[in-house]
Amino acid sequence: MAKGILYVMSTVVDGLIKIGKTGTNQFETRMNQLEKNGYCNVTGLKREFAIEVEEYDEKEKLLHVIFNKSRIAQTELFATDLGMIVKLLSSFEGKEIFPKNITKEEVFEEVTEKEEIKASSQIPDGIYYLKQKCKGFGPVEAILEVRKGHLILKAGSICAPATEKKFARIQQKAKIKDNKLQADLKCSSISTAGTIAVGKSVNGWIVWKDESGKPVDQFRAKD
Repeated sequence: MAKGILYVMSTVVDGLIKIGKTGTNQFETRMNQLEKNGYCNVTGLKREFAIEVEEYDEKEKLLHVIFNKSRIAQTELFATDLGMIVKLLSSFEGKEIFPKNITKEEVFEEVTEKEEIKASSQIPDGIYYLKQKCKGFGPVEAILEVRKGHLILKAGSICAPATEKKFARIQQKAKIKDNKLQADLKCSSISTAGTIAVGKSVNGWIVWKDESGKPVDQFRAKD
């Protein structure tokens, strides 16, 4: 089975990406060439993610078939979402080549967080509520204010202790004393606000609700 590298690059054109392959020993040379000279008259190419996999020829062909509808003519350029491609490639079994010093899992989480931040901007200004019973703790009652695109977890919210270290790190941003938030806290996304309140991973689009009890998922754009 031939081993090689699959990569995705962003371009100067927003929403236009390049999906390609290269030999394991040619990665840096290929990246430098594309970043310097562009591809098919498109400039500003920038490496975003690369992974070394088995059967890289077959996997590249599969990617091109999957995203054929968004393919630009017979090039390796695609008008599709960069984050989705990065998440897909990071799910492959193989050795991450780029970016360095960050795991595939961290790349996946980072992309997901960016998507969540972007989607959270769709929520209208107003006050939203999270009420949930947490095992071993009791009722969580939190209030979130959305104001001009900013998500603010309000002081006085009752928050449950974190269930794992990774959630404790997220809660470190908050001033919580005796399970009560002491000061307003600006959150990056609707799910981050929910995680801080509940102390574990939650789908913020479901747990946060408006005054009528409808989840904020009603405001998220559906494909």
